[in-house]
Amino acid sequence: MKKNKILLVDGMALLFRGFFATAFRGNFMKTSEGIPTNGIYQFLRYFLDAVDTYEPSHVICCWDMGSKTFRNEIYPDYKANRGAPPEELVPQFDLIKEVVEAFNIPNVGLENYEADDCIGTLARLFQADHEVIVLTGDQDMLQLVDENIHVSIMRKGQGNYELFTRENFFEKKGIYPHQVVDMKALMGDSADNYPGVKGIGEKTALRLIKEYQSIEGLLANTDQLTKGIRTKLETDLEMLHISRELAEIKCDVPVSCELETAQKRFDRTKIEPKLESLEFKNLDRMLAVSAK
Repeated sequence: MKKNKILLVDGMALLFRGFFATAFRGNFMKTSEGIPTNGIYQFLRYFLDAVDTYEPSHVICCWDMGSKTFRNEIYPDYKANRGAPPEELVPQFDLIKEVVEAFNIPNVGLENYEADDCIGTLARLFQADHEVIVLTGDQDMLQLVDENIHVSIMRKGQGNYELFTRENFFEKKGIYPHQVVDMKALMGDSADNYPGVKGIGEKTALRLIKEYQSIEGLLANTDQLTKGIRTKLETDLEMLHISRELAEIKCDVPVSCELETAQKRFDRTKIEPKLESLEFKNLDRMLAVSAK
């Protein structure tokens, strides 16, 4: 059986990135009816460049389906530091899914779970028989790197990717993909608003995971730790376990996607009317990739 190459796109990461990359100049690119489209336009530029770069046979786009998930039940302050999205972005949430649909790409999302969980589940589902590339700007996804699962982190500027594979991961990060969750549990995540263990930052977390391999290894050897580290762990032990639960991408959520529906079949007769309705210029240049 021929191995397919499946691109799993972190839709929200691309949309937010695209919006803020253009919005800081006050450029919201509105249609004649006043609907902002800057996030969608930039999303497409990122997306089509990635398709051109990685040449997938199949593409699936995953989305968050609301601001609250099961993680908020575990820890109510999870992501509580995030304000409401900018008003110019709000109408683009539904529109972008219509655009993705026009490219014959399935939109996948599930209430109560994050896009990360959908991506993790699909990646594990497909990895046995196919090559999977996760396209995101989110470092949390690095925990998914495995046999046949690569994570492409978008760096600053367009067309600038760093591809993490099972072969190069340790060389780049100094730990293994499965250790990412334990490291985040120790150091916390200010972007997602969970504290980890107070007083343990990235450098200390990395050193501890390198030395003791896992949180279990660390807790089994507290007698070898300095009094300061031991006290911090004892004080925040419950938060350590909660943080690990928050950091871990769930790879067994009830989502699926028939591979047949995700085959890359860009049909210009379907795409062009959609993009014209958003009054995008430079269509030919943007869609050159869809002819490949």
